[in-house]
Amino acid sequence: MSARPIDEPHRVSSPLELLFDLTFVVAVAALTDQLAHGVEGGHGLTRLVPFLQVFFAIWWAWMNFTWFASSYDTDDVAYRLLTMVQMAGVLVLAAGVPAAFDHSDYRAVTLGYFVMRIGLVVQWLRAGAEDPSSRRTALRYAAGIALVQVGWVLRLFFGNASSVRLPLFACLVVLELMVPRWAERVRSTNWHPHHIAERYGLFVIILLGESVLAVARGVEGALRGTAISGPFLTIAFSGLVLLFALWWIYFLAPAGEGLRDRRDRSYLWGYGHYAIFASLAALGAGLEVAVEQTGHELEPSPTVICYAVAIPVAVFLTLLRLVQAPIASEGAMHPGAVAVGVVAVALLPLAAPAMGVAAVVAAVAGVCVLLVAVTIAAGWDRPAA
Repeated sequence: MSARPIDEPHRVSSPLELLFDLTFVVAVAALTDQLAHGVEGGHGLTRLVPFLQVFFAIWWAWMNFTWFASSYDTDDVAYRLLTMVQMAGVLVLAAGVPAAFDHSDYRAVTLGYFVMRIGLVVQWLRAGAEDPSSRRTALRYAAGIALVQVGWVLRLFFGNASSVRLPLFACLVVLELMVPRWAERVRSTNWHPHHIAERYGLFVIILLGESVLAVARGVEGALRGTAISGPFLTIAFSGLVLLFALWWIYFLAPAGEGLRDRRDRSYLWGYGHYAIFASLAALGAGLEVAVEQTGHELEPSPTVICYAVAIPVAVFLTLLRLVQAPIASEGAMHPGAVAVGVVAVALLPLAAPAMGVAAVVAAVAGVCVLLVAVTIAAGWDRPAA
């Protein structure tokens, strides 16, 4: 297991990486479904904390595997088997999502996360044993990850004492985020910039696909015993347009070249995607509720339902511009256009009592379409002359 070159030509995601991603589809689907149920029942805010906690476990485990694979994907028997172990951990985590939301029982989630992380520890130990030039970095990764896992396990012994468990969660998150910075102080890993950019783009597509699935669940719920209505068709179509516009916006700025030229800024770009990915997952829940309310009377008000769609969109637009700025030399949206778009999206739900949920969702989609059109028309998506 030796480090792959950072300028390897034609580096793309492997079939094993694509299979690995499929297990995360299950985990994110379970998470989105729980958040949607919370919004439908009028207690979306209380489910936001477990949503963000579990999503961190999903995102961080996926991200760590992705960056490791970019440096050390040997695709031999040992590598494949250890990847399968991590995939099993994802499925255990997904099975524990309902208990985490309904009973604050994080045992299964923690067990799944533990399995994923221990599989990665073994990968790093193997890299340390077989790649002498990067041995210190690999062993630092292995030691750091293993020590933090002890903290996650000990956190379970605090029961449901949220006053202690939530601050402890925050501390452990900080420690997790510090491990890569500490490990790579001795020597940076050989991650491939275009491969990383492609992997992140593929996860964005997965999350957009989860939103499509969430909308389909909402359609199923809305159609139970009801006829198809104008608002139903409007939200279903607007949701598709919105997802397509967000896909277009994300891929306006190619990240591969920026990561290649500014490798020292990769932490901000990589870590900033937590909120970008989480917002796309939350958007799926919001769209599901928006569709379902066309066929059933739900607990939350139209304004709350619209904010369940608008807030994730606003967060996505804001954070995407912030993480693009340090690395993008082309394609990034103009900050003024983004600011205007975010303000418009944030204010639109206030008109829900008068306009209705369908009109507001359509208007949010329209704002995103307009951002794409303005960016293309103004030439911001093309390299500077």
